[in-house]
Amino acid sequence: MERETLFIAFSTQKGGVGKTAFTVLLSSYMHYQDGKSIAVIDCDFPQHSIMEMRKRDSELVINDPFYKRMAFSQFKTISRKAYPVIGSNPVDAIQDAERLIAESENKIDIIFFDLPGTMNSKGVVMTLREMDYIFSPISADRLVLASTLSFASSLNENLISVGKSKIKALNLFWTMVDAREKTPLYEAYVDAIEELGLSILKTHIPDTKRFRREMDETHRAFFRSTVFPPDKQLLKGSQVDELITEVYQIINL
Repeated sequence: MERETLFIAFSTQKGGVGKTAFTVLLSSYMHYQDGKSIAVIDCDFPQHSIMEMRKRDSELVINDPFYKRMAFSQFKTISRKAYPVIGSNPVDAIQDAERLIAESENKIDIIFFDLPGTMNSKGVVMTLREMDYIFSPISADRLVLASTLSFASSLNENLISVGKSKIKALNLFWTMVDAREKTPLYEAYVDAIEELGLSILKTHIPDTKRFRREMDETHRAFFRSTVFPPDKQLLKGSQVDELITEVYQIINL
């Protein structure tokens, strides 16, 4: 029987293109803004970046009256606790996710998996083959593009096309897009990507420093948080909401 909870990963072999950032942004937007029930399995061992972010966020909510009021107001409005972030590793990730589903009082709509940035890490391929959907951020940097296309092509040829996985779709999407780069450059890249039999989303995520903005003691507007959705003003022009719309269309949620 097909499981009800969707397993999704932002995955790539190249670091620095935002797979962890997108995991947090979409998890928080969907959970706090759209009312979806979300969980995160942080299996990027040993750094566990999302778990560390949750720890920092939680300490600020507990110790800072400004964030404490924000959290209280949010809970009154949406009656929703923070989504669970579970520390794991690529070998145990699926088992930990299934345990979380079994122990949850309510249905979890999506579990996002944050994986190490290399398929050589033990258990990564085993976990990827259990995903329902994989989204791979790419940039116009030749090294990033070559690495990501190699990663995506390998998954497509060795797992997806031969029916050795549960993956329903693998989609690439542009990130760190420089407004000065010419459109024909991306059109040429898209043609090459499609010739490899790979799919790419329409959304282009711009190169902007707002993706680094986290909660801190200054109380300035923040973009990334595990306990609040992205700031609405910072969200404008980020194309994250457009990305989420495309993701919803693909996963039928």
